[in-house]
Amino acid sequence: MHYFRKILKYALPYKRYAWLNIISNIFYAFFGSLAFVSLIPMLKVLFEDPENIEAKVTTVPEYTGITELGDYTEQYLNYYIHQNNEASGEMNTLVIMIVLVISTFLLKNLFGYLAMFFITFLRNGVLKDLRNDLYRKTIDLPVSFYSEKRKGDTIARISSDVLEIQHSFLSILELIVREPLMIIFTIIFMLLISVKLTIFVFVFIPVSGFIISRIGKSLKRHSDKVQKEQGFFLSILEETLGGLKIIKGFNAEKIFNNRFQESTGRFFKYSNTLLNRQNLASPASEFLGILVIAILLWFGGNMVLVENTLQPAQFIAYMGLAYNILTPAKAISKASYNVKKGNAAAERVLEILETESSITDKPGAMEKTSFTESVEIDNISFKYEDEWVLKDFSLKVPKGSTVALVGQSGSGKSTIANLVTRFYDVNKGEIRIDGNNIVDITQKSLRGLLGLVTQDSILFNDTVAGNLRVAKEEASEEELIAALKVANAWEFVSLLPEGIHTNIGDSGNKLSGGQKQRLSIARAVLKNPPIMILDEATSALDTESERLVQQALENMMKNRTSIVIAHRLSTIQNADNIVVLSKGEIVEQGKHQELLAKKAVYYSLVEMQSLA
Repeated sequence: MHYFRKILKYALPYKRYAWLNIISNIFYAFFGSLAFVSLIPMLKVLFEDPENIEAKVTTVPEYTGITELGDYTEQYLNYYIHQNNEASGEMNTLVIMIVLVISTFLLKNLFGYLAMFFITFLRNGVLKDLRNDLYRKTIDLPVSFYSEKRKGDTIARISSDVLEIQHSFLSILELIVREPLMIIFTIIFMLLISVKLTIFVFVFIPVSGFIISRIGKSLKRHSDKVQKEQGFFLSILEETLGGLKIIKGFNAEKIFNNRFQESTGRFFKYSNTLLNRQNLASPASEFLGILVIAILLWFGGNMVLVENTLQPAQFIAYMGLAYNILTPAKAISKASYNVKKGNAAAERVLEILETESSITDKPGAMEKTSFTESVEIDNISFKYEDEWVLKDFSLKVPKGSTVALVGQSGSGKSTIANLVTRFYDVNKGEIRIDGNNIVDITQKSLRGLLGLVTQDSILFNDTVAGNLRVAKEEASEEELIAALKVANAWEFVSLLPEGIHTNIGDSGNKLSGGQKQRLSIARAVLKNPPIMILDEATSALDTESERLVQQALENMMKNRTSIVIAHRLSTIQNADNIVVLSKGEIVEQGKHQELLAKKAVYYSLVEMQSLA
């Protein structure tokens, strides 16, 4: 219940539905119990000798207090039946009693429906708000969080775990409101009929309750295993869909099939254990309940047949009430198991919701809306895990200049892009924009100054216009077309079936690599930021596409400050400063011709690419 209490705060905006549900459940429980009591007068009309009833009461009985309420109710019913038999006959009395029984059952079911009607808004509201918060947190958490977590596990938490909480939320409200009220009202009516018989019944209830509680002790542990395994195979599915070309190209279908089947095999095993334990609750509680009913039949039958201390009509109604306890008792048993499962799901959901982001805005962080001087990287060091990726790295990028970062893979080039955009924070040193440390600037305003074009063209399953408007939501069609023209993308977009309103498929897979990259550039152009970061934007392209993309990049970088991470050195020959990195340190820097003249590291890199 510890985790579940934290989830309950999501019910606060819907508390009026909770109150309406509770009120409806009170009436449901009352009329549900009264329905069986209302059988007594009908049974009296059917089975008891009218002369006996007439002999028992001929005047209106006097009310003597709550302790005698049962006797008073019985005497009043006898009086009413006698009077009605005299005035209208026995069949008319029977019809009245039948209408009474039907009315109580109708009211019970009406309030049962209303209770479920109101709880629906509460459950679905909690589901909606919880998913919204999870998604908001998913976006808010830093990139580093997802380098350690499986994507499928996050998907499982937002989908199936939240759904489990929703079902459990209904169970807990039944657990604490409806079913206990049904039991309480039933017990009250049972006590009114026979205190002695009720005391006898409740000697056996703690025994059966103890047995049921023993069944579900390990349920939470098994539920946690099921949910974790579900996250694992969803991860495999997500990776499979993302890498289908590689799987097919390397004939690796068997490897991934085996991996997926191993996971679903474990899921099968854990689910069987969990559901078998859960399914045991209902038959166990029902059998124990029937055992209590059987003992009750023996003891109550003795009171009717031998002691003559209980009337047959009362005993039949009492048996109905005793059985009426079984349904809510079973529901409580089942709900308690659901709560244990929901608690495990809540733990996994709260793990994400309560994770503190390592990249946060400082209190009072400044909103920076302009760029006037330079980007300074001052003596920074950084490591993802144990090994330093950058060591004492310093660089100044004046406004309006283009600085290119080159070097072998793993030299730290892309890490600089991640640090300037503050996807990660430096371990040592500072990165400043116009003299302001970027940790003192809000993340939103910092990234508002930056445009990003990555090596992998990250596009969404949306139209061309929808993908571009990620950069500027309110952009007009004229602005979109202008950005596409700068990025050399209008030539192919104009030929698409619906132009800028054409859907480009999942990850833009309806387009070629060069077309996708030019759309990424158009998106950056539309944003029109003062600082542009290009992370190996042409490395994955063929020669023709590279030429078009390079031309688009040159158009975009005019009168703009640019940090270019380059793999193909032919694309950065006009850079104002080329910085050569090796193992996280600067080994040389200068203009293209200067570095070639040195015949050092840069010269070697150019030679290797020209030979290739």
